[in-house]
This record gives sequence, structure tokens and C-alpha cells, in this order.
Amino acid sequence: PVPLQEAYTRVLMGNIDLSRLVFPSNTAGRTVESLARRALWDVGLNYGHGTGHGIGNFLSVHEWPVGFQSNNVPLAAGMFTSIEPGYYRDGEFGIRIEDIALVVEAQTKSEEKPFLTFEVVSLVPYDRNLIDLSLLSSEQV
Repeated sequence: PVPLQEAYTRVLMGNIDLSRLVFPSNTAGRTVESLARRALWDVGLNYGHGTGHGIGNFLSVHEWPVGFQSNNVPLAAGMFTSIEPGYYRDGEFGIRIEDIALVVEAQTKSEEKPFLTFEVVSLVPYDRNLIDLSLLSSEQV
């Protein structure tokens, strides 16, 4: 089994990778969701919950249709979403690293149609003792 430190680091990698993504406008959340899972998939791990959900004012904790599940709603500038990959091993431990992000227009060199990215507006504290720096790329550090 993958040890706790590696699992935590891989969840963090997924959070960072999705948070840094630049993507074309009119891209649905489900199209980019696998990026948050890739570091876990590389070692045969996965999680059984959604990677994120919309954030609003007066509804419940999860506001739809924004998010990364199987909806067809494209992400658009001005939308707030959570980015929350995780991993759970029954009877041993659970990890979820959740940030809130605003979808914003990305600054690119191209004159083509607008691209979008995420601006993280709230950060959870990371447990540095659980981060294996040898697994992180230079872009993730």
C-alpha cells in the first residue's frame, strides 16, 4: 500500500495541477477534472467523491451547476468553485485538500479566443511533515 506521506503528497499534486491549469473558455469542468486525479492514478489510487463544486450565497454547501462532475456547464469567468481532491483508505486515514477558486481570464501570449484559469482565493494550511518534496515537480514547488 501507498504510505500516508505519499498519498498526501499526491493529493496535493492534484490540487496544485488543477489550480494552475490554463484552459480554453467554454470548457466544462468534467473535461479538466482528471488532472486532479492524475498523480493518484499514476500509482493505482483514486477517490470516490467529486473534485469540486460551486460556491454561492444562499443555497446549501454545494451550489450547482458549477463544478467538475458530469454536468455539461462550461466554466466561465466569475464562477467560484472548490478544488478538493482527496484519498481515503478504509480504517486507516483520509485526506482532502480543499481550496476555493475563482475562474478568471488567463493572461496568454495568444490573440485567440480567451483562455481561463483559477485564482485561488482561500488556502488550507498544508502539513509540511506529510509532503514528500521528491515527488513534486519544479512547477508544483
